[in-house]
Formats: sequence, structure tokens, C-alpha cells
Amino acid sequence: MVDRLAPGHLTDVAGLAVGHFTDARRPTGCTVVLCPQGAVCGVDVRGGAPGTRETDLLKSENTVDRVHAVLLTGGSAFGLDAAGGVMRWLEEQGHGLEVGPARVPIVPAAVLFDLWVGDWRIRPDAAAGHAACVAASTAPAAQGSVGAGTGASVGKLFGIERAMKGGIGSASLRVGSVTVAALVAVNAIGDVIDGDGSVIAGARGEDGRGLVRATPALLAGAGPQRVMAGMATTIGIVATDAALTKTQANKLASLAHHGLSRAVDPLTMNDGDSLFALATGSAGRPGDLTVLGAMAAEAVARAIRNAVWSARGCESPLLPAAADLRP
Repeated sequence: MVDRLAPGHLTDVAGLAVGHFTDARRPTGCTVVLCPQGAVCGVDVRGGAPGTRETDLLKSENTVDRVHAVLLTGGSAFGLDAAGGVMRWLEEQGHGLEVGPARVPIVPAAVLFDLWVGDWRIRPDAAAGHAACVAASTAPAAQGSVGAGTGASVGKLFGIERAMKGGIGSASLRVGSVTVAALVAVNAIGDVIDGDGSVIAGARGEDGRGLVRATPALLAGAGPQRVMAGMATTIGIVATDAALTKTQANKLASLAHHGLSRAVDPLTMNDGDSLFALATGSAGRPGDLTVLGAMAAEAVARAIRNAVWSARGCESPLLPAAADLRP
């Protein structure tokens, strides 16, 4: 699906490395973004049922303003165990915040719910997080059904039996000397839509064929299947080489959420959406948040679409990919 993909990757921001761990036993995994020398980090958690780690530390009024990695993972709340493996790898390499006699790696994380795909008892753990770090590279990372996006699905408004495959995607933009990029694991209840409003992947018809545009169906009286809070989430990271304060990074994460509303429809209270923002400062100049926010929202929307275009379908449950339905 190369002809459909928007250009760019998170590692277009210098100083970042991305690594995936994909579990061979069932569709799940985790993805790590390494910034071992430290990067300013903010977060905006908007979902009704998020699963996160170390997000309170990122509040603007709190003292620690740099992190050494950010983890996106499957496995619901169980998957937060993978962050321990990321910490262990960073400790082995001598990275972390100096605290008395020790260095403590700071690793915020967010999870998505993929427990209904395969054996739910298999989920990312500390070994998976460590393996993702070992695999990390500054080269463009794979997209689609890998890492945190392995077990992701979209279009679940009328039940998992009518859903399609989600995934993980990346994109970047450059304006002048500043780059903004996004890496997003897409596991939404709603449809993923293209720039023209057409559905790329989402709820299928009752016969399993074709696509039903979810919002018009809801407005026409087609009630959604009951979905418990937390069973869907889009999580991601936006990054820039501009120099930002933690307060500005938090605002950038907030502005980046506009990209979700461009590419996912509808967004619901049952989604646990969370976006982190990293600022490396390697461009050597402060960023204008008006421009950076517009770039971040667009990068997020493009990354979401790249995720589903790159995904591969699975059979249990049956989740066809966007490529499977392409004319």
C-alpha cells in the first residue's frame, strides 16, 4: 500500500529511536521510543478510560521535565509491565535521572485494549519491553500490524464481529528548519476516515461486506452495541526538534488531539485516547506553538491513516484490513 501512505516517520526527528516487539504467540506487542539523553515531554489524556503510567509526573507544575523513553503497548493494563523492561534496558546503558546514588530512567507509558484477539493471557511484559529497546533503531520503523498495533482494531461501534484491523502508523512534516512527526497506535471504536471523508477502515455491514459509515448510522437510529469503557483506545506520540518547555509540550500534546477528530469518527467516551509530546530541541530554536500545533494535528491524522493502510488482516476474530477491501 505504499502508494497510499503519507510520507515520513517519527525518527525524522533527530535523537529518537523506535523499536517494536511483536509477539509471535498472539496478535499483541509493544513499541518504544527511546530518547536516552533526555527529551522534554508533555501529555494530554482525554479518553474516558485511559491506561497510563507516569503521566502525573508530566504535569507542568511538577519538577521532572525530561524522559528517557515513552512506551506504547497492547495488553490493556497488564501491558504496563513492559515499561519495567524499558527501564531495565536504559539502566543497563547508564541512562536515567540522577537521584542520589542511582540513575532512575523515566518511562511514561500508555496501553490499548487488544485482549479479545487470541489468548488474552498472553500480553507484553518486561521482557517484551526490553526486547523492543534492543530492536530500536533510528531507521524508519515498520508500520501496520507490528508492535503496539499488532492486535489493534477499528470500527467496533456495532461489535467486534463487524470491525476491521487497526495498526500503528507514522508520518512527519517539515516547515522551515523544524520537523514534527507522529507515531500512533490506532485501536478506535469509530471509523478511520480519509481527508475527503470516505471510510478507509471501520464498521462493516451486517453481512460482513462493505463499510457502514458509523456516525450517519447512529444519527439514523442504529444503536451501538454496548462497549465497556477502556475496550478501545488510540494512543500515540508527537515529537519535534524544536525547543519547548514542559508547559509548551503539554499544550502541543493537546493540540495534536485535533488530528484524531480529522481521522477517527466518531470519538467516544469509551475510547481511552492519550497523546504524548516529545521535544528534543535539536533544531536549536524555539518553536511557534501555532505552527507546531497545526503540524502535530496533521501528522497525527496522517499517521492514523498510514496505520490502517499498512495493517494486515487476521482470522480469529475475523478482522479484514483496509487493503483487503481495496477495489
